[in-house]
Amino acid sequence: MQLEIHDVKIDYPEGCNIILGQTHFIKTAEDLYEVVATTVPQASFGIAFTEASGPCLIRSEGNDDGLIRACVTVLKAIGAGHVFCILLRDAYPINILNQVKNCPEVCQIYCATANPLQVIVASTLQGWGILGVIDGFAPKGVESDEERQERRNLLRTIGYKL
Repeated sequence: MQLEIHDVKIDYPEGCNIILGQTHFIKTAEDLYEVVATTVPQASFGIAFTEASGPCLIRSEGNDDGLIRACVTVLKAIGAGHVFCILLRDAYPINILNQVKNCPEVCQIYCATANPLQVIVASTLQGWGILGVIDGFAPKGVESDEERQERRNLLRTIGYKL
């Protein structure tokens, strides 16, 4: 068996969050569209999904043509089947992640981030598959008491804590 490991740098529009995951069925794009549209109706978003059998097409949906095209570009770069990409603007993954996980076609989530992102893929003679992701950067230390308080204040300022 021939096996190679590749790192794929993922470029996506500034100001967006990205969710990457594994899925398994042709109706993924429509079902994820409904999840996003009904959970955060003010969001701009794109969704794309790669088939792994039949015509092996990239299927896409969304309400923002630029984000839809960006999702397709991400999935072309990754080159693996049964992967989905959601790009969000004016919403955060925390707003939709549980609903995405509960979508019947979704097998797993690789990441939900606004950080620089690399996808680690393996290739064989059959095709490509995601092994994991590099999300952001390595830790630089442990938060101090002052930094802990700043974190807590930020969560209250943005409305996630009382």
